[in-house]
Amino acid sequence: MNSSMLKSSLANKSVVERIVEQITGAIINGELKPGNKIPTELELSKDFNVGRNSIREAINILKTFGIVYIKRSEGTFIADNFRYNMLDPGLYGIILQKDSISEIMQLREVFDNGIMHVAMEIITEKDIKNLKKSFIKLKESILDKNKNIEKILEEDINFHKSLFEMANNTLLNNIAEYIDRITIPSRTKAMEKIISEGKENKFIELHWQIIDIIEKKNIDLINKTIKEHYQFWEKVSIK
Repeated sequence: MNSSMLKSSLANKSVVERIVEQITGAIINGELKPGNKIPTELELSKDFNVGRNSIREAINILKTFGIVYIKRSEGTFIADNFRYNMLDPGLYGIILQKDSISEIMQLREVFDNGIMHVAMEIITEKDIKNLKKSFIKLKESILDKNKNIEKILEEDINFHKSLFEMANNTLLNNIAEYIDRITIPSRTKAMEKIISEGKENKFIELHWQIIDIIEKKNIDLINKTIKEHYQFWEKVSIK
């Protein structure tokens, strides 16, 4: 393997950080591909001109991030399928941000707008049917006399998952699931507010509006509908 990319310099970084960034950079640029076996610790030590302990530490970081995996007696390989821990460092970074609830909400708003634009271009009758089934379950859960916030949130996530799946894009689905994970705490607060204020019917109406504009392919109403959909969530994001 040509190691020129692996050996390029990165200023103002620790030895381990340089190794991690060189390897991930090689993956991004196509020098290392999913499923490829990476050089041994000894070979990388020579390529980077660093000690094997630094190489071992960098590999452990990459393994923790889900970027590489180790096969005993065979070596270390570039991950060839999606793993949630690939996104966890980004997740923690967002969680630690000041005022992260409002920033997470903005992230989700941008994503939902994009998904709905894509979905409207390729939507099928089957997609609409699945979305309506999810809507019915969500409606039943929030109108249940013995309300369970976790159950309502689960059905809300399933509703939006049905929406994401309309895009027929595995990468978008993976990112959507990641965004769902980081929105759960703030959406739980929003759900508590909806129930305490007796706004269950409004919550149902906002979800039906999404189905309505998608079914009618009314692209001009996407942004307005999404903003209205987030009205309760927005309230809990304001400190």
